[in-house]
Amino acid sequence: MLPLRFGAPPAGGYRILCLGAHSDDIEIGCSGTILRLLEEEKVAEVTWVVLSGGADRAREARRGARRVLGRFPGARVVQREFRDGFFPYDAVPVKEFFEELKRSVEPDVIFTHYRKDAHQDHRYVAELTHSTFRRHLVLEYEVMKTDGDLGNPQVYVPLGARTVRKKVDILMDCFGSQRSHTWFSEDAFRGLMRLRGIEGLSASGHAEAFHARRIVL
Repeated sequence: MLPLRFGAPPAGGYRILCLGAHSDDIEIGCSGTILRLLEEEKVAEVTWVVLSGGADRAREARRGARRVLGRFPGARVVQREFRDGFFPYDAVPVKEFFEELKRSVEPDVIFTHYRKDAHQDHRYVAELTHSTFRRHLVLEYEVMKTDGDLGNPQVYVPLGARTVRKKVDILMDCFGSQRSHTWFSEDAFRGLMRLRGIEGLSASGHAEAFHARRIVL
């Protein structure tokens, strides 16, 4: 299999936009890939957007982002407080925020939710991502849950053992409010990365996977 890589970065490096409906979504869906990009590629900026969360979950969101981004100087973390579970029903302010975001960032790659995710907030974020950023590389990450809505992704990013361990540690350390969920466990996170590593022919045995509507070679 011929592995594909990003092309030569623009002057200064890649500009990355990460979008998550809730405080742990980005960490679950693509933090391993972000860690790898920061380590291996020339990155100029990462804009990390979490769209909901009261006081406790907002603290978790900031802590998780800090653990992933470390001391990266180009990091920008944006925290909003749209009502959890009501994004499609509070559509106007969420849409207005995306229009504001479009004027403040010009990303080379966007990480967002899967368009067929069973959670209504996730689906609406995916819809707004594609309607707002029409000429961008968009990779849709997956968030496991009891709905059984994992699809058949097309893009795989292999992750080494150190990155897998760091991702799992961040999730388990930073998001105590989620530990009551049956799916929020170390073995579940490792298991999905192991499955995607098998599908993606990862030499390390682990990977994150993404859905892509449009990739231009």
